[in-house]
Amino acid sequence: MAGLPYADRDLSWLSFNERVLDEAHDPQVPLASRVKFLAIYSANLDEFFRVRVGILRRLAALKAKQRTKHLPVDPQIVLAEIADAVARQQQRFDTLFTNDICPALRRSQVVLYRSEPFSDAHRQEAAQYFRSTILSYLQPVFVGTSRRMNRRDKLPLLNSQALYFALTLRPKAPASSDDSLIAYLNIPRDKLDRFVELSPIEGVTHFAFLDDIIRSNLSIVFPGYEVEQCLSFKLNRAEDTTIQDEYRGNLVKKIRMQLAERKTAPPIRFLYDPTMPPDLVEQLVHVFRLSNHDLMAGGRYHSLSDLMKLPLTKLPGLAVPTLVPLPAVALDPYESLFDAIRQQDRLLHFPYQSYSYVLRFFNEAAIDPLVYDIQVALYRIAADSLIANALISAARNGKRVTVFVEVKARFDEANNLRWAEEMEGAGVRIIYSLPGVKVHAKIALVRRLSAEDKRGKRGKPLHFGYLSTGNFNEATASVYTDFGLFTCHSGMVKELGKVFGYLKNQKVVRHLKHLLVAPFNLQQRYVSLIDREITLAKQGKKARLLLKLNGLEDPVMIDKLYEANQAGVEVKLLIRGICCLVPGVAGISEGIEVIRLVDQFLEHSRIAIFHNGGKPEVYLASADWMNRNLYHRVEVGFPIYALGLKHELATLLDFQLNDSVKARHVDEQGHNQVVDPVYHSPIRAQQATYDWLKAHG
Repeated sequence: MAGLPYADRDLSWLSFNERVLDEAHDPQVPLASRVKFLAIYSANLDEFFRVRVGILRRLAALKAKQRTKHLPVDPQIVLAEIADAVARQQQRFDTLFTNDICPALRRSQVVLYRSEPFSDAHRQEAAQYFRSTILSYLQPVFVGTSRRMNRRDKLPLLNSQALYFALTLRPKAPASSDDSLIAYLNIPRDKLDRFVELSPIEGVTHFAFLDDIIRSNLSIVFPGYEVEQCLSFKLNRAEDTTIQDEYRGNLVKKIRMQLAERKTAPPIRFLYDPTMPPDLVEQLVHVFRLSNHDLMAGGRYHSLSDLMKLPLTKLPGLAVPTLVPLPAVALDPYESLFDAIRQQDRLLHFPYQSYSYVLRFFNEAAIDPLVYDIQVALYRIAADSLIANALISAARNGKRVTVFVEVKARFDEANNLRWAEEMEGAGVRIIYSLPGVKVHAKIALVRRLSAEDKRGKRGKPLHFGYLSTGNFNEATASVYTDFGLFTCHSGMVKELGKVFGYLKNQKVVRHLKHLLVAPFNLQQRYVSLIDREITLAKQGKKARLLLKLNGLEDPVMIDKLYEANQAGVEVKLLIRGICCLVPGVAGISEGIEVIRLVDQFLEHSRIAIFHNGGKPEVYLASADWMNRNLYHRVEVGFPIYALGLKHELATLLDFQLNDSVKARHVDEQGHNQVVDPVYHSPIRAQQATYDWLKAHG
């Protein structure tokens, strides 16, 4: 099947991020949520540059022969297309923020000072806050004059993600030279709130950027100088650094070294105020050792991901309707979750249903005198993790607790290391990252003795498994949609023990009948399940495949989906983010439908439903169909056997397939197209899911 079409993964991701921007543009979305979507868009784009653009730059620096091993398209071409797409989106962002969001805030009795001067009362208030609080965090740095720069190796290192002002200054007193002085000054957003609430005026709430309070008080920072120019800039560094030779030496030590190296990583994007004069840009390029391809004109303000912290929802009239997590009413009557799980498999839907049941599972295991062994694999955990605290309590209560901690989870390395050390200090056996792979599985196994019978004898120990599509993170569980399965199915928990055996001693996982475990059998099993649908289609029978993923990039799986479509299999894809499959291509994918859903919650769950001649097989998984997940990570997919749960999942996915409010069809060009309603009443999948679970418990 030569010559099959594939969309570029990075341009596809930018299409997803533009879909986020669409939510900020939608006047039907509550205003506070529109501001939140602006913040999400900005945060997403920041990480994209720090990681993906950094990787592409490294590939572009390779020789042509080396590049083709990693990327089918010249990375320079991709980088140029990225620059064009980002510039277009950024212009849309700025226009939306300036001409739509800020005026809408004013109509809602909220003023966000931007470039306009403070009122007299607020000027005094801002000056007082500046002198009492902000001033202690400022570090002005003189870099030289407009003609002569100081030695670059004597200047402090610019921090990635930090904000700065570039300034040109002229002495008020007569000077021996006409040269302007050049300096830069930090904007301490890492120490102070980016948005400062000022006193209300006639019932109108006012906020000021931290940046502007500093701007209005520069005479205090630079006494004796007249400020000629004050323009903001920001530097992103490439933060996807590679660990050299994971197979030898102390991996944790190498992770710590990697974290330190990020502070000195190469520049990847230098964002600057578009009104900055070219000569000042050129001087900063020299001072900070930048190259022209690092330069990108931004807006007056950078790092607008901070809009997430603008406290709008606390203001009258701007509160966003929330879906209060529902109880899992079938579990509540049980005094012990273990008793509930023994009765049947239990499936939870986050964040629609409360995450407290997962916390309860670990808390019960920590104090239950019959529990003797707990094993968990942690990828990303909350900064104030209740689960980690429960594991610490379990160890102190005499349980044997083993925790695999993935310290290579990007941008969570420091938090994971901190918790690993704290748990280890409490007696938890900690296993750190495996060389060459990341462990992305979200699994736990609890072993428990049977209660004594009347004769004082015990039966076989009972094993309880928890398998999920999402992290053990109670913070993200409130905004990410995920599934969590509690089970004591003998086959699944036995194979779960094999997975933990691999994490402990790297013994290859074999003879799996129930679980799909990457990199051992997950991809192969999915291929065989698609092949079965292809066979059924060729026999003239109904064949159908439904996939819900965050990302679809692996060419082997894409080719198999193309093959299935050409054989007559009905293929429907719910892909939130990257989708390298190109739908709608005649003779290849004209029957494949790709739907992207962006709404209040981040769609994060992964599910595959294979029709199987009317006897559907259903799998949930931690893995997307990306090259990294299928071949270079430890992932776990798990079956849903109970007919009632299969029906439940099919019903909820049907809401997403028929969403006519927040869903978009992804077309052949990767654009997000509005969906025409199928039913008379519009369907909004996330609200429909909540309502269904509320009605059915």
